[in-house]
Amino acid sequence: MKSVRTQVVIIGAGPAGLLLGHLLQRGGIDTVIVETRSLEYVQHRVRAGVIEYGIANFLEDSGVGTRMRAEGLVHHGIEFRLDGVSHRIALSELYDGRAITVYGQQEVVKDLIANRLASGAPLYFEATVTSIEGHTTEHPSVVVATGEGDVEITGDYVVGCDGSHGVSSTSVPAGVLRRYERVYPFSWLGILAEAPPATEELIYCRHPRGFALYSMRSPTLSRLYLGVSPEETLDQWSDERIWEELTTRLMTDGGASIAQGPIVERAITPMRSVVVAPMRHGRLLLAGDAAHIVPPTGAKGMNLALADVRFLAPALVAGLRGDPRGLDSYSDESLRRVWRAEEFSTYMTQMLHPHPSDDFENGVQVARLRQVVESEDTARALARNYVNLSSL
Repeated sequence: MKSVRTQVVIIGAGPAGLLLGHLLQRGGIDTVIVETRSLEYVQHRVRAGVIEYGIANFLEDSGVGTRMRAEGLVHHGIEFRLDGVSHRIALSELYDGRAITVYGQQEVVKDLIANRLASGAPLYFEATVTSIEGHTTEHPSVVVATGEGDVEITGDYVVGCDGSHGVSSTSVPAGVLRRYERVYPFSWLGILAEAPPATEELIYCRHPRGFALYSMRSPTLSRLYLGVSPEETLDQWSDERIWEELTTRLMTDGGASIAQGPIVERAITPMRSVVVAPMRHGRLLLAGDAAHIVPPTGAKGMNLALADVRFLAPALVAGLRGDPRGLDSYSDESLRRVWRAEEFSTYMTQMLHPHPSDDFENGVQVARLRQVVESEDTARALARNYVNLSSL
């Protein structure tokens, strides 16, 4: 078996793992990044698209936000639709002139991969981690299966950024980590369509038939979602049915139909919330989806992952130079932010998705949404959380 020595082994080449590798390299720390999926897959998987104000600044300050600033769509508000009526929440007016940026997660990943490859730092795709050993020793190791045979990578720390189904969290002995989870009684059917956006801002819709979200990825690509039953499959949703349902839910009184076009990607995603605590075991640290999942209603998934990295990168640099205080506080500090994001994401999710069988809950949901669109104080609190929660 081939052996490799580095300072930090990073598992996962998503936004968190790639940005962590970049920041550590800038801090003079050697890293190796391994990713199970192929380069093609990682660069094209469509995920989140909303970047918070503080996280966008963080990417720019880190030297990887140039294309985001040039091509990202800056939004100063969002729209809620209820009972066929549109209500605009003026995010920037309500929160110190700050705005969100719509820039797809896959674009962030492309930028980070290009940066990593240009640097020459090790980045391996189609490299599956089969085991993590020595979590509580000074030099934990990771065994990786590659097309050229197994490789053992030994480091001073291992950081798991490999998502909720990755090996990092499951490698920890039973009883060390606690998993908090909530599963919601609906899923999201998401599509990417070659259709120009019909609006300049995101639209969240609570309709008696279910939730809908209209967002965009570029001037020619629209990203749309429907709330559906967890039991439904893609086979039940033809293109015609998808567009018909989106039009029905998103239509306003007297409004025009939404722009339609070829659907180039579709998927159904169950809605759930997960928190894994603590986010550290010995010299294994967890970041991003390996430690927490939020329903996408609050647009917090990628932002939360990058916020982990913003705290973790300097803590690792300091720890490798003899100051462990940042690493010792990493989990507690991160979990405070994680639970805030879980609360906001749950609030948005429960407010906007009609319950399939609880009319009392539905009445409360409508009252909650009416308070947002009718009360400036409530709208101001929502704007602050939507625009910048991961930086607060």
